[in-house]
Amino acid sequence: MIRYTLACEAEHSFESWFPSSDSYDEQAVRGLVTCPVCGSARVGKGMMAPSVARTDRGARIPERPAEVVLEAGLPVAASPPVPQLAMTEPERQLRTLMRAMREQVTRNADDVGPRFPEEARRMHYGEAETRSIYGEASLDEARALLDEGIAVAPLPPASDDRH
Repeated sequence: MIRYTLACEAEHSFESWFPSSDSYDEQAVRGLVTCPVCGSARVGKGMMAPSVARTDRGARIPERPAEVVLEAGLPVAASPPVPQLAMTEPERQLRTLMRAMREQVTRNADDVGPRFPEEARRMHYGEAETRSIYGEASLDEARALLDEGIAVAPLPPASDDRH
């Protein structure tokens, strides 16, 4: 896991964890990394010093604040202010429904993780008891399942997947 210090174009600073650097890059390109204060997707990584524990006292060296940089490499302060549009009511309702759907599935189905394609096939072909499951599948695996007549659908991302 990697912790990044991030800031939006309005200079709201926040931290977020990502499984990898590539994961951050992928989510940022898709517009999934957003400011928790204003909702802006124009977010950049800050310059960060690594967290290093002091061996002489066992205490952690505090991180020093650093200039935050947008992905384009321009300082946030140099970006002209862009007016932020408030989320419309239909967008707010859609996000609420997507969150509720994810909560319903994760609360009532079995998480089979990366075994999802295998387990879905086993149930479809009568080799395992039919039950509600969710897990991980690549786009190619999901397409193959659909081609076999196995009904699958993407699960909306968790809110922590976005940051």
